[in-house]
Amino acid sequence: MIRFEVGGEDLLRSRFALSPLFELDGLLRRLAARRLPPAWLTRITPSYRLLQRSPAFRAVLALHSPRHGPAFIAPPPQGLAQTVAADLAVVRATPLEQAREEIAECLRQRPSADEEALAVLAAADVVDQVADALDRAWHDLLAPDWPQLRAICERDVVHRAGRLGSGGWLAALDGLHARVRWRDGGIEVLRNTLERAIDLRGEGLLLVPSVFVWPGVAVHHEDPWPKTLIYPARGVAALWEHPAPVPGALGALLGRSRAQLLAALDTPASTTQLARSLGLAVGAVGDHLTVLRRAGLLDRVRAGRSVLYHRTPLGDALAAQVEE
Repeated sequence: MIRFEVGGEDLLRSRFALSPLFELDGLLRRLAARRLPPAWLTRITPSYRLLQRSPAFRAVLALHSPRHGPAFIAPPPQGLAQTVAADLAVVRATPLEQAREEIAECLRQRPSADEEALAVLAAADVVDQVADALDRAWHDLLAPDWPQLRAICERDVVHRAGRLGSGGWLAALDGLHARVRWRDGGIEVLRNTLERAIDLRGEGLLLVPSVFVWPGVAVHHEDPWPKTLIYPARGVAALWEHPAPVPGALGALLGRSRAQLLAALDTPASTTQLARSLGLAVGAVGDHLTVLRRAGLLDRVRAGRSVLYHRTPLGDALAAQVEE
């Protein structure tokens, strides 16, 4: 079990963040193990096979140690606005000496027999070659799905941040993960491999919703990462399991798109987040939300610069009746 000791200052300094390259790292690990939904595997495996012809890409795969790869290929998240371009800039700025030390440690944990990949890892321009390979992998494997996946993570942040601000850690951690709990002034992550108590020392905890960590939970507590808890974003299980289709009765009553929107609003979301999540045009989503709101099925509230829609009791009752 890992336990984060939380003080009064930690609540004020805790924050949420997203990292495109960290999610790419998770996707590559799942691809290597073929632990993706069949539809995803069918769609992106051809691109993955083409990437594997590149020694630089195979060098990236060789750096995936059993626990964590080198920090420089998946930089710590900094905030919610982080872009893949910003992540890649951090990778390219990695000092060669640091990269060599991290590469050596990864190869010690998991030796590679791929001579071409090893030649890349020994090259003087290894940092640039790895960054170029990550850039190509991002655009070929993850970029098309990132708007939808990012929207899922952003919706989770809205939900958790609201609970953290109104009810503290106990409320924010409720339902976050079966292995995460609040107990006696600390956050406990139940696991069998490590026993450690970590004092946040007023620096707060970085909370990172993730798509590819599902169904587990992960912790970072060593430099260069801040103290971090990585957890599955709410709603991400639907990507890995076989989600039920929108019920026919609800679709017949409201129309398919409006039925999808009503079903999706079990947690608050903005127009843009809904459009990205469901693959619909922003303008069309706005029109449908207006109709559902006038019908008394939805309401809206402003949260900072965003307007979040949520189901009313009538909308909850209608969705629940159809789901039964």
